[in-house]
Amino acid sequence: MGNLYVVGTPIGNLEDITLRALRILKEVRLIAAEDTRKAGVLLSHYQITTPVTAYFEAIERKKASSILETLDEGDVALISEAGMPGVSDPGYPLIVAAIERGIPVVPVPGPSAHTTALVVSGLPTDRFVFVGFLPRKNPEPVLRELVSSTATLILYEAPHRLEHTLRAMHDVFGDRPIALCRELTKLYEEVWRGELEGALSWVAAHPPRGEYTLVVGGASDASVRWSEAQVRDAFSAHMADGLSRSQAAREVARRSGWRRRRVYELSVDEA
Repeated sequence: MGNLYVVGTPIGNLEDITLRALRILKEVRLIAAEDTRKAGVLLSHYQITTPVTAYFEAIERKKASSILETLDEGDVALISEAGMPGVSDPGYPLIVAAIERGIPVVPVPGPSAHTTALVVSGLPTDRFVFVGFLPRKNPEPVLRELVSSTATLILYEAPHRLEHTLRAMHDVFGDRPIALCRELTKLYEEVWRGELEGALSWVAAHPPRGEYTLVVGGASDASVRWSEAQVRDAFSAHMADGLSRSQAAREVARRSGWRRRRVYELSVDEA
């Protein structure tokens, strides 16, 4: 039985890979890669000739069985398109399946966009919440769950959705500090720092290009208590989701800093 190596690969600059990762990629029987084309660029650069098989989101559960068979015979390395596998990238089902079969899962740490963005954002690093990608159609419910968190928030976003996401965050959070981190470690690396309202203006004047990591300041002590408008909006959303008036009041009170009775009274006044 072999080992499943979970290998971190560069998020941009090909030099950002460890000596250990290069050795593992050369020695394993097979490399399971999210993007075989990008894997080919990396492997060619370091003259690695190990066989590669595709392992991306649409086929990861189906492909896991054949990779597990290979693991019965020898070592396999799992790599994502960039960064650490399983972090907003394929890998989780294979890792779980390997663990269930008693196959050793060995981490080979490497770069990750969310921690890279965090340390250059200028925002607090002592506590953070990694959100990954927000739901495409309706991000507001997830954002409302995070509105009272005092931890720094880290999100990934595609360029064509950046303005929509910034607007949704501004509507839910109000104005907060944010860093827009683009193309990290690549030729056109850029970090814009400011407030959410300013970010909307900046994006309007600079059409987004490349992948973005957003680092957003957490709620301050003064902002933990929601405004009346935020309470009303959140209550209406919970009612629309099928909660009773009492359940909605309890949930909004838990997250908003308002007393449950006062939330309920507002809802009755509005009815």
